[in-house]
Amino acid sequence: MRLVIIGGDAAGMSAASRAKRKDPDIDIIVLEQTYDVSYSACGMPYNIADPQRDMEKLVVRKADVFIEKNKINLLTGHRATAIDRAAKKVSGIKAGGEPFSFDYDILFIATGASSVVPDLPGFDLPQVMSLKSLEQGKLIKSYIQENRIKKAVIIGMGYIALEMCEAFEKRGVKVSMVKPGPVFLPWLSPGLAEVISEELKNKGVDIYSGTAVEKIEPLNDGVRVCCDNSTLDADMVLVAMGVKPCSDMAKEAGLELGISDSIAVDRQLKTSDKDIYSAGDCADTYHVVTDNKCWIPLALIANRAGWAVADNVTGTKTRLQGIAGTSVFKVFSLEVARSGLNFKEAADAGFDPVENSVKTRSRAHGHPGSTPIHINMVADKKTGRLLGTQMVGKEGVAHRINAVAVALHNKMTVADFSQTDLAYAPPFGPVWDPLLTAANQLVKKI
Repeated sequence: MRLVIIGGDAAGMSAASRAKRKDPDIDIIVLEQTYDVSYSACGMPYNIADPQRDMEKLVVRKADVFIEKNKINLLTGHRATAIDRAAKKVSGIKAGGEPFSFDYDILFIATGASSVVPDLPGFDLPQVMSLKSLEQGKLIKSYIQENRIKKAVIIGMGYIALEMCEAFEKRGVKVSMVKPGPVFLPWLSPGLAEVISEELKNKGVDIYSGTAVEKIEPLNDGVRVCCDNSTLDADMVLVAMGVKPCSDMAKEAGLELGISDSIAVDRQLKTSDKDIYSAGDCADTYHVVTDNKCWIPLALIANRAGWAVADNVTGTKTRLQGIAGTSVFKVFSLEVARSGLNFKEAADAGFDPVENSVKTRSRAHGHPGSTPIHINMVADKKTGRLLGTQMVGKEGVAHRINAVAVALHNKMTVADFSQTDLAYAPPFGPVWDPLLTAANQLVKKI
């Protein structure tokens, strides 16, 4: 059997490695359009922040290791362009322009996602960049160093945008953030969003919400970002407006698309074609709170789904439960985490949501070094079920959110969650853990 995989990052290489371990005789061909595979994309902002760290340190395993050790036919510089489902064939172009085609028995589409870049004048200037691939990360890092960048404009206010604020600040770069929407971090509870906004302002970041970018113009010594009500001059621009699934090839092949034009798959990662699987940032998945389809591109689900594809291809029937959308990121001294639904998402999903926000401490009363933790917790008023939690604080947030994720996967009520036996020691938290405090207060509202 021949398994052809389009895409050589998290989902693709996880599937290839696991399938080869389970069935050494399987013929695996991986088509990767770049020359980088299996690297920590989430680590790029932190690497960019440190001029002494080599970007190559983010590479988990080089291509030649997969080829020589795992005996996987990994073809870098091979860009797949078309899928012929009737002939069961994938075709494309090599880096040098030479065409190629491969037959498949099973196809796995793991094409990932690409940066959202608006079709506006000036967004193709060399000073305007996005951060998605390792190649782009290397380019940004070298550009900062070689051009002695002092001012940058970030268009967008998502995870990458906020992480890159810190990276720029550590490199001595003054940052202005611009977004067309009027609300700063609309997916976050307003009180928690205000904590992040204040942190950014204290670090010298200028925030321009409700500001639409109309074009970018070149200057002799940089660029000018022209907005609907102002202009901002900078040495470079980072476009961080989110990502979109790379699903065009699947659409052209007639495969069914789902949320946000991601490739629709079932719980076994099969597409609308029984011989084609898909997973990672290009595919949809199920949300454990709503049991509905969703598209939330995150690293863990990409790797886990790659394993599941390998299991299904090699004869072990595997179904994925889904995701809770658990995520965490760092903004200067703050840890920001979430799992599950916010209030609006819960209402849109048909729940009768009730929420509360608490401010508590990261350590026990009187223990030195304690800092505030802000928590917003959401539940369903009719059933008492926990639906989601958001947290912001300087410590004790990043790993606490995992308790919420476990509760969501097990569909716990807030009352049940409030009775869980969470660990206590003065250096790590109060005797009533911040999550238990939030749950106890929310039980009263329910």
